[in-house]
Amino acid sequence: MVKRVLVTGADGFIGSHLTEQLVSAGYKVRAFVYYNSFNSWGWLDSLSKDVVDHLEVVAGDIRDPIGVDSAVSGCSHVLHLAALIAIPFSYNSPDAYVQTNVTGTLNILQSARRHSVEHLVCTSTSETYGTAQFVPISESHPVNAQSPYAATKVASDQMALAFHRSFDLPVSILRPFNTFGPRQSARAVIPTVIGQMASGQQEIKLGSLHPTRDFTYVLDTARGFMQLMNTDRCLGEVANIGTGYEISIGETVELLADLMGVSVTVIQDNQRERPAASEVERLVACTSRARELFGWEPVYVGREGLSKALLETADWFQDPSNLARYKPSAYNL
Repeated sequence: MVKRVLVTGADGFIGSHLTEQLVSAGYKVRAFVYYNSFNSWGWLDSLSKDVVDHLEVVAGDIRDPIGVDSAVSGCSHVLHLAALIAIPFSYNSPDAYVQTNVTGTLNILQSARRHSVEHLVCTSTSETYGTAQFVPISESHPVNAQSPYAATKVASDQMALAFHRSFDLPVSILRPFNTFGPRQSARAVIPTVIGQMASGQQEIKLGSLHPTRDFTYVLDTARGFMQLMNTDRCLGEVANIGTGYEISIGETVELLADLMGVSVTVIQDNQRERPAASEVERLVACTSRARELFGWEPVYVGREGLSKALLETADWFQDPSNLARYKPSAYNL
């Protein structure tokens, strides 16, 4: 029985949705958020009082082993999402990514081992695969880090698997493909596009338009964490979650413009483009392992499912109180 779930990175995009789903499902949740002097809990501050009142919120820093150990203590299950994730910023500050993503994960692993956690789920990313060498991408696909961010996630994944092999730590790795939805930061392409459209801009600034992605709605991703947490069939394994539907960035912009009823011109902005050898050209997931081992399947599937999820996301961003949190005209690393 799950006694208490610790969610690291609960203040972030996916973490806040996951925390909300866990509370709604009746779990006792300890939410680990990044300490700041404003006493902000990130996106948890936007959740309903009914959810927040059932949370135990702990502020700290994933890089601090003592604070992490205190947060893990008393939890039977840990869902580890805390990370630096923006790829462009990883070019500027790779050391910060090593400290947060690699050392932070090591702190979680050490504490999970010390406190005999029953199941630890670590968050990976489809970026660890790099440009697809075959499709759909299964978990047997080679890892090929094409950015400092991806390199730190490969290192984190390997450390987690090493702890399973070395110490029999009950750890699983969830590898989501291109999650999007309400609350996502403007460093990601879909919020960037929607934000510019919603603010009335007729010229949309973007980087490369030709790469393809497998966009997965955040509600499906959050459910994947919950389902994986509740099985021991994936211990010591990596599991992809995605939709298997591939669409280019350019086509996504066209779809969003149609859904939002706007006419825009796309301007390619050089500062938004990755270095050529760092660009991941193609991503599309094989999710048969997730389906077979813990019964996960996406609800938002294919072009119809993507369109529905994009509409829900656009509706959220078009709420003036939500759009006011963003700076659509500024490039967000």
